[in-house]
Amino acid sequence: MDKISIIIRNRNEQDYIGFAIQSCLDFFKTPEIIIVDNNSTDNSIEIVNLFSDRTVIKILNNESYTPGKSINLGVKNASSEYIMILSAHAQIKKLDFEIVKENLKKYSAIFGKQIPIYKGKKITPRYIWNHFGDEPVINMFSESEKRYFFHNAFSFFKKETLIDLPFDEIHPGKEDRFWVNELLENKRKFLYEPRLQMNHFYTQAGATWKGIG
Repeated sequence: MDKISIIIRNRNEQDYIGFAIQSCLDFFKTPEIIIVDNNSTDNSIEIVNLFSDRTVIKILNNESYTPGKSINLGVKNASSEYIMILSAHAQIKKLDFEIVKENLKKYSAIFGKQIPIYKGKKITPRYIWNHFGDEPVINMFSESEKRYFFHNAFSFFKKETLIDLPFDEIHPGKEDRFWVNELLENKRKFLYEPRLQMNHFYTQAGATWKGIG
């Protein structure tokens, strides 16, 4: 088995979760995939189970959902040295695991480039999307948000990092921005690596979508 555990948070993501899981299998032969579900009522878990013949899949349920609580639950159940967090409405396009492992020797967290897709159309990278440029950035600071910027929809860590510094379980959103501040307070660094790329599909419930065009 590949030495990576992939955590995917899910709530009624039947339209795209199959694409997310298949893209993981396109880049890792036998990863451990951990689905942290939040009382889904659609067919997303049925779709997840379609892949149970391809790799190890663990399905957990988190009834009292917050983003951080779901990530921490996934980490506690992960058996691999490396962790990837992936959005359920994402599709990995470029991933070199050797780049990830090499950079995790120097940085405590890595996040990759996100390409926003609206109904099949690559939209103009405005608002949050303009952070995802073509050059690597150490400890990215967002001028628009006036704080350090880290996005965990396509991100990589060593498990020991997330055990030492778990995500805050109180915040209803932007838990990744709060987490990276704690990372920096502990004298650690993070990296934006654009050679790692994924498509981020539009969903009506998506919190990061604004100014589609």
